[in-house]
Amino acid sequence: MVRVLGIADSDSYLKWSSATLAAMPADWQTEQVVVTNPIQPSAAQVAHAAGDRPVRVLSLARLAAWLLTHRPDVVMVACTGPVVQAILSLPYLRRGDRRPVLLTGLPGISIPATVRAVEFRAGADLFLVHSVRERREFAAIGAARGIELGFVLASLPFVRRADEVAGEHSERADRVLFAAQAKVPREPEQRRAVLTALAASPRLRPVVKLRAAAGEEQTHRERWPYPELWAGLVAEGAVQADAVEFTAGSMELALRTTAGFVTVSSTAALEAMGARIPVLVLGDFGVSAEMINLVFTGSGCLGTLDDLRAGRFFTASTEWLAENYFHPASNNDWLPALTALLERRGRAGLPGREPQPVGSSRSRSRWLLRLLLPETAWLTVTRLRARIRRLRRRALSLRGRTLRVDQGRQPLVDVGEQRHH
Repeated sequence: MVRVLGIADSDSYLKWSSATLAAMPADWQTEQVVVTNPIQPSAAQVAHAAGDRPVRVLSLARLAAWLLTHRPDVVMVACTGPVVQAILSLPYLRRGDRRPVLLTGLPGISIPATVRAVEFRAGADLFLVHSVRERREFAAIGAARGIELGFVLASLPFVRRADEVAGEHSERADRVLFAAQAKVPREPEQRRAVLTALAASPRLRPVVKLRAAAGEEQTHRERWPYPELWAGLVAEGAVQADAVEFTAGSMELALRTTAGFVTVSSTAALEAMGARIPVLVLGDFGVSAEMINLVFTGSGCLGTLDDLRAGRFFTASTEWLAENYFHPASNNDWLPALTALLERRGRAGLPGREPQPVGSSRSRSRWLLRLLLPETAWLTVTRLRARIRRLRRRALSLRGRTLRVDQGRQPLVDVGEQRHH
């Protein structure tokens, strides 16, 4: 029996990891853990992401001990880049003929492919990508950097096609669902513009689908949460308090009563496309790598806030779908590649893997501390660092003022210098 361990560190990676484990052969034994860290998911997020799958929470030290005791055949490291690097640096995963096959990947849209994403994961054997375009771009980076990493194709596991969700989509769908994201759009005014456009939706009931409930962590820090911005708009009298609804929880369930889907760049747009729900990707704030929506160029789904106000949504082109995340399932080669490595491991063992150091030694140490320290201790360290930075800025500011004052005074002549002259 093949034993597989999935390791995640945040809600989005846990969702991807659990779904990928579920896509493995039924006779494989799979387990899921979350490594303790400052952005680990709450119990509610775990339930939404993993469903009925039991999830164990382990510190990095306990994870290392668990690996040595249980010795799984496959380890899937589904984490943010620095955490992947820290885990792949564990001696048991790097060396020895009986080391497990190391699998990694990214949980959603990964266009454009980045060098850092590849470098952080260079210690793995296989890197799961989810579209023909992703494989082409990531493989080009790996070849250019001389990184021997197998880029294998797998359908995004939580993107189900229309024939799979037949009968689940309610005929009473009456909502326009906006998928919120932590990183984009960046400015509070841009986010307020989205909210006011949603509130003006003419026919459909506007709902903001949040990535996390209040107090829960996300993969990326959200500086301007939508509920807070909405409360400000209500206080200003710009909108009616009940004009927009906010919800968290399962995206799959939320889509069942959705008639139109809108986002800036969320991977959930693919889930909506798979369910044949019309989509609007907002391009008002830019279409670029920074906005994480470059991939939608040519899809036919890019539009504006005016489209949202008018209730206009679009269907992606067939050509774009084939190139981006909706290739035929028969093209997926990740399981054959994984099986081939397992057979090679059984016959002669696998060669050692060496993670590629990314970033400065200081940044790597900081990330390791985040994994090793208890959450309360890390929060204390973070507060101390913030206080030191404030004191340093204040000292520099005072020094600058002192220098300006000194420069405005007449220079003092040294008595010894007067005597010399």
